[in-house]
Amino acid sequence: MPLSNSEEAAMNAKKLLTDFRQKELPIIIVQHIASRPEAEFFLPNTYGAEIHESVKPLNTEKIVVKHFPNSFRETDLNSYLNKSGIKDLVICGMMTHMCIDATTRAAKDLGYDCTIIGDACATRDLEIFGKKTDAKDVQNSFLSALNYFYAKVTTTEQYLNDNLLKPEV
Repeated sequence: MPLSNSEEAAMNAKKLLTDFRQKELPIIIVQHIASRPEAEFFLPNTYGAEIHESVKPLNTEKIVVKHFPNSFRETDLNSYLNKSGIKDLVICGMMTHMCIDATTRAAKDLGYDCTIIGDACATRDLEIFGKKTDAKDVQNSFLSALNYFYAKVTTTEQYLNDNLLKPEV
């Protein structure tokens, strides 16, 4: 499933992973594997279901396998976050209009504070009633809808600049 600006989003996600690893912050990688027999992509043991090379987890990092857009649905994500004492989530990935949207809304409903790194997310063109909506407009609409109540939406550069390690005084 081709997405618009997916390579750029993956490279920004890699920058975030590098920063989190350097700061020894917890990292959770969510992998979507289709469980519906009629699914056309994310099929088990196929290239489309593989975690992209730029965001491959280390052996010490948590992997959550999900079968629905909402990363909390029928997974151990919520219990893992609770056991780990994690209340603030930094969210990025593919697809903004599906998994990012569903997961962010669920996270907020569960009491988490969410930050979405908008340029570390990607989506695709959508169509309804014979009218196409370009991916850039889909991206802007979904991020705009999530901004404020459900999450703080920012860019990779802004997030990294705002979260620089401050020298001890």
